[in-house]
Amino acid sequence: MSTPAALTTAHTIVRVAIGGILFAHGAQKLFGMFGGHGPEGTGQFFESVGIKPGREAAIAAGLGEAGGGLALITGFVTPVGAAAAAATMGVAASQHAPNGFFNEKGGIELPATLGLIASTFLISGPGAASLDSATGNLFNKPWMRIVAALTIVPAIVTVVVRQRREKAAADAEGSSDAS
Repeated sequence: MSTPAALTTAHTIVRVAIGGILFAHGAQKLFGMFGGHGPEGTGQFFESVGIKPGREAAIAAGLGEAGGGLALITGFVTPVGAAAAAATMGVAASQHAPNGFFNEKGGIELPATLGLIASTFLISGPGAASLDSATGNLFNKPWMRIVAALTIVPAIVTVVVRQRREKAAADAEGSSDAS
């Protein structure tokens, strides 16, 4: 049977590890670190799949990942960081969905897993070993977690619907140019 100290340690390890992974993904988009393409290269890719304006979307995705990751690493403003990371990963999963489930084929496995784990910190909070806990949970109130959780699905739907409209308009324009 696990002790409370062991559960706290495990919770903190998962929070910091997922936060680190998310931060690295965001740093690829924002700064071109870790083999990333920065806002310009990522923006060009986003434009190619119908996410426009691409550069701005790359910055927004990078901020969602890096900012959310940093919030999870530190355990500070956890509801905002967890929701930002979960929403960003939800959009990423929607882009990977046509490739199936498994990551080896470019599927949703990785973004869905990262998003789901990030969202669990909306339920559990950051734990005792966190800046939120050290500040008396000033930015981690139960109502804040509820509000943050309620923003995830609308944020994902907004981005995905907008992208699909942009892609449909571009496809229609391309077919009218061909005639």
